[in-house]
Amino acid sequence: MNDSVGIGEAAALFGLSPSTLRWWESQGVLAPPERDGGKRVYRELDLRRIGLAYLCCVTGGMPLEAAAVVASGNAGLRAWRRTVRGQVVRIEQQLAELRAAHGYLNHLLRCTTDDMARCSYLDADLVLNTPRGQAYPSSLVAAARAGRSDVKRTDRAENLCASCGRPVLQSTRGRPRKYCSHACQQRAYRARRARPSTTENSLRAPDGAPDDPGMTTTPAPPRSRADVTGRGRQQDRPERTVRPGA
Repeated sequence: MNDSVGIGEAAALFGLSPSTLRWWESQGVLAPPERDGGKRVYRELDLRRIGLAYLCCVTGGMPLEAAAVVASGNAGLRAWRRTVRGQVVRIEQQLAELRAAHGYLNHLLRCTTDDMARCSYLDADLVLNTPRGQAYPSSLVAAARAGRSDVKRTDRAENLCASCGRPVLQSTRGRPRKYCSHACQQRAYRARRARPSTTENSLRAPDGAPDDPGMTTTPAPPRSRADVTGRGRQQDRPERTVRPGA
């Protein structure tokens, strides 16, 4: 066929290997071409699609699933434009990160200390650019002891220990902490245990009444429909005892 080429020539035209074209085909970036005698053959439009796939994947840095939308020819105008626009947004984010990295490294060159770990600029850089800045303690040792690297900065006025009133360092994992230490948590637990419970107070006989003048029984209230068993019958509940005056 004079108007077509084989896979080796098609791949070499764009500096690719035949295995790359096969891979792109398996991932949906390229549609399967015609075959002649069991071998792939590529016509003019097929070669244009390979070139478009190259521009998307290699030049544009698109992931294969995005390049497939643009290069396969199966998507409409809105679909492939939306895909390209999404890639533009990702590249802009990467550019912002690269600019920030470029700026910081230039800032780092201001240090003239032989040992960078002893540079006076490092303290401020650690606070501004690493998770270390999310901890209250001023020294790194105190910060490491206070809450590991997952401690986040919280509002001191709103996150005070329920026992001693000191700031509580909150973790990004689990439930919010109420106490600044295990000791404060235990102290609060003992204080709650020392107080008489509301249930015990409500069951005590009124002043001047005998402690146990006799027990009276009242039937338990019927259960709701949600408590009915699978057989459609209510389970019997034992009568409960109530002291007079309760």
